[in-house]
Amino acid sequence: MEELLEILSNLHPDVDFENCKNLVDGKILDSFDIITIISEVAEAFDVTITAKYILPENFNSAEALYALIQKLEDEE
Repeated sequence: MEELLEILSNLHPDVDFENCKNLVDGKILDSFDIITIISEVAEAFDVTITAKYILPENFNSAEALYALIQKLEDEE
């Protein structure tokens, strides 16, 4: 989780990713941010986030995104 928080903080240093639960719904993250996150996560965690997982609920919080990463790691 620490590595994910670092990725997110590098993208938006002004956001409290540990507590924010509306990253997409609150328009904190835009589509370019999500593409960047997908790329960074792929490199850091060696997982591929496919189109079927690119849903607001998977990117609304660091916790949700980390849960997705863990799910993808378990599938591989």
